[in-house]
Amino acid sequence: MIFRDQLSKQNIYWKYVKYETVNEYLKGLDEIRQAGCTIIGAVCDGKKGLMQSIKGIPVQMCQFHQVAIVTRYLTRTPQLEPAIELKKITALLVRTDKESFTGILDQWKNNWSDFLKEKTHNVQTGKWQYKHRKLRSAIRSLTVNLPYLYTSYDNPKLEIPNTNNSVEGVISNLKKKVAPHNGLKLERKMKLINQILAKNQQRNVQ
Repeated sequence: MIFRDQLSKQNIYWKYVKYETVNEYLKGLDEIRQAGCTIIGAVCDGKKGLMQSIKGIPVQMCQFHQVAIVTRYLTRTPQLEPAIELKKITALLVRTDKESFTGILDQWKNNWSDFLKEKTHNVQTGKWQYKHRKLRSAIRSLTVNLPYLYTSYDNPKLEIPNTNNSVEGVISNLKKKVAPHNGLKLERKMKLINQILAKNQQRNVQ
């Protein structure tokens, strides 16, 4: 789990965790604050409950992660017309402003409102269920996360990025450098990772 300062491009905190939980992220933020860092905003990948749990600072969800979430629900080549449209709209997320994206998304919801409400009868359970559940999940994800998708747009003076590409680049680099050493014992592999991360670090709080 890595925390990186966007302005200085430095790794300021990392920790080895068994599970990537909201609580671990919140503890990481507390550790950074206790070390004397001032946190003016946060960018995260949209882990369930995390954005809502971070208090007192603006929180931006990585727009690329949101696009990936919708793609997982709709697939890369959706066949239904509303799914094709929603995938195209989602692709605009990283290229358009808040008002335009929100307007297009609201229009899509109005156009396909009845379609989303369609249900089928499950003869085995005797219950009715929504026919287009993955499409509903995709639009629900966009709707729930929308308040966090344009935080950088709403707070231009804070210079909050709209993606977490910076830390993703660090992780990608780590994988490349550690891959040739897969035979190392865990302790030595962790030592190697520490050395790589520390090369671009101002303050390591562990």
